[in-house]
Amino acid sequence: ITSPRETWDRTFDICWGGVYWSVRAFMDALVASDEAVIVNTSSVNGFWASLGPNIAHTAYSAAKFAVKGFTEALITDLQLHAPHVRAAVVMPGHIGTGIAGNTVRAHGAEPSAAAQERAASFRNTAPMTADQAADVILTGVREQRWRILVGDDAHVLDLAVRQAPEQAYDIDFQERTITS
Repeated sequence: ITSPRETWDRTFDICWGGVYWSVRAFMDALVASDEAVIVNTSSVNGFWASLGPNIAHTAYSAAKFAVKGFTEALITDLQLHAPHVRAAVVMPGHIGTGIAGNTVRAHGAEPSAAAQERAASFRNTAPMTADQAADVILTGVREQRWRILVGDDAHVLDLAVRQAPEQAYDIDFQERTITS
């Protein structure tokens, strides 16, 4: 909440607005097709609004919750008005991408050497590559799943949040989740 409004606006414009406006832009063509699938990317931060204790992640998480909610709402809307079009929401965990470094750049800064090192570490130590994530997503779409969790960490975290929602924001939740 202490980030400047411009940071929040940019985060929402990218993470939520990009999804919303893309769906709006292609909806007529999707409805006119014989069969279609809308695949929106949220995040594990769309069902757990945290990166861990003492790390604020409010704007990004709120935007990713919006993507998840929008996609879930589309399911019923499409069933009623365009049953040949489906919607799916992808919620990846830690995937080896350039998101950490790109986020700094998206906010108008060039990453410091330390930030570049953290970004490389994020990408290189990920339990799943971007190619592997793409395979999981495509399989989920082919299997007509509307909710596609990507990565073992996404599955573990999702289960933990569902089992203990009142404890999901306790300081030691992430540690308990990872070690159990």
